[in-house]
Amino acid sequence: MPKYKTKGLDCWNKAKELRDRYYRDYKESHERGGLRWEGGAWSFDAIPQALEGEVHGLSEEPYGASIGHIPELQVRYQEAAEGKWGCARDLCSYMRAYWGSVALNEYAFGGEWPHADFIFQNQICCCHSKWLQVADEIDGGTTPYFCFDVGAGPYDKIGDRQIEDVVGQLYDGIEFIQKVTGRKIVDEKLIQNVYNTYRSNCYWAKTCELNQAIPAPLDEKTMFSLYVLGTLEKSNQAIADFYEKELYPEVKDRVADKIAAVADERCRVLGDSQPPWGFLRIYRYLEQYGIVSVASLYTFSLIGWMLVDKKGDIVPYPTLEEQGITIKDRDHALRLLAEGELKGKLMWAPFYGANYKNDLVTKIAKQWRCDAAIIHLNRGCEGTAQHQMQLKIALQEMGIPVLTFEGNMADEREFDEGRVMRLIELFVTETLGLKKVA
Repeated sequence: MPKYKTKGLDCWNKAKELRDRYYRDYKESHERGGLRWEGGAWSFDAIPQALEGEVHGLSEEPYGASIGHIPELQVRYQEAAEGKWGCARDLCSYMRAYWGSVALNEYAFGGEWPHADFIFQNQICCCHSKWLQVADEIDGGTTPYFCFDVGAGPYDKIGDRQIEDVVGQLYDGIEFIQKVTGRKIVDEKLIQNVYNTYRSNCYWAKTCELNQAIPAPLDEKTMFSLYVLGTLEKSNQAIADFYEKELYPEVKDRVADKIAAVADERCRVLGDSQPPWGFLRIYRYLEQYGIVSVASLYTFSLIGWMLVDKKGDIVPYPTLEEQGITIKDRDHALRLLAEGELKGKLMWAPFYGANYKNDLVTKIAKQWRCDAAIIHLNRGCEGTAQHQMQLKIALQEMGIPVLTFEGNMADEREFDEGRVMRLIELFVTETLGLKKVA
């Protein structure tokens, strides 16, 4: 008999519907007189989404991940980027997939590549500022381009000066958007978008916090499909409502009722970096041994805002309502937006050194009661894969067994499934001493 009850999420179909609508709206926006813009998953989408009229964005990393989920498509797009554009194979595989899609004039969700009206990008990872600039050159080189720098320092070094610097850039971004589109930023929309951004980021963090429970209500494979909504459009009312009013309450109920992601949970695993998207079945293989992947810095804080409290614990960033804050005007909205991103996005801290990653991930391992770690040495993303071997040592010093395997999040040519499955089998059976659940 299974140890725990289990069932799928009731809100699962709603999540799929929101994702499908996002990509469909971007494609069809011009047909309805709307605008289209391109940017990163970490871009401040609350700003372009506050323009007059209908406007839809395409965030680059989730689009690359969608391509990466389909091995035959990702290889064709990677080869197009390498052959038609001549890019190197050691560049970000999301970026290469994106470039290949543009080079072939194909939209992964059907039809020709939908040209953007402007680009509103941010710079934190090494390739961000050039990603869409090159994509536009492949596409003809006529799209107005703006990029702002959020490399203001790690979360514990953020003060008024750093926030002021980013706010100033956001004002420049507003001036740019209004000039190239001929439309105005509507302050009422901007303010609501900032409220929504806080709700999306904070309630995803609250949902991740619930995964400390035993049994874990969510497995990481499922969480990958849930955090993605925030990477698409954090400021979207429907997405913010989904996180606050549907996902979080349902997962809270699962904890109360001891409904498990894996019915025979007996081993809790920590992950790191993006998975090889075309081979998520490795998580289902782990479940045969009662193993559930419950946590990772990547999955939690790619969009989730968190902070380290006075006790040294990682906790969700407070919503504006919890802080007792009412947004007054445009300036207040932009400052709150910059402050939340700079202080709450712990995922940015490892860009400033291995000590940050080691500190945050070892805290996660302890709080989420992880028994082991499986680290994907991801050749496809230099940003999330930084300091992984230092992290391995830090976890081992805690007494946590660690398996590392080489691969690529969106390029199957650099992932040997047979070898990885054999490594996992040996780790599970020999190191962890587990047998398949009868």
